[in-house]
Amino acid sequence: MLYTPDELKFMAYWEENRLKQKRFLYQLTFGLPLGILFSAPIIVNFLLGRFWYKRADAVGLGQFNPMVLVVAVLLIAVFTALLSRKFRWEKLEQQYISLKKRVESAGVADEL
Repeated sequence: MLYTPDELKFMAYWEENRLKQKRFLYQLTFGLPLGILFSAPIIVNFLLGRFWYKRADAVGLGQFNPMVLVVAVLLIAVFTALLSRKFRWEKLEQQYISLKKRVESAGVADEL
């Protein structure tokens, strides 16, 4: 037997969904929870920092632009979301290609 049942299920799934999962909007939508998980502690740290060091809070609020923090957190969230989903897509695509090549190499071995 050339393929296990799990490999056959994966190949059927990936042939059906590979183009859908490659789209930018799909990767952003499904990667955003992970991106927010990585960027939310920055805001939490900023908000809780005022309780443990009063002087830094006074100086920081005098020179702080909240839009910089918001833009930075959004950029980190989007970058992390896209990077994680693209990496996952590439990993699954590589697995799919290696399974397809197994058939080709088995066909060449049979000819010899």
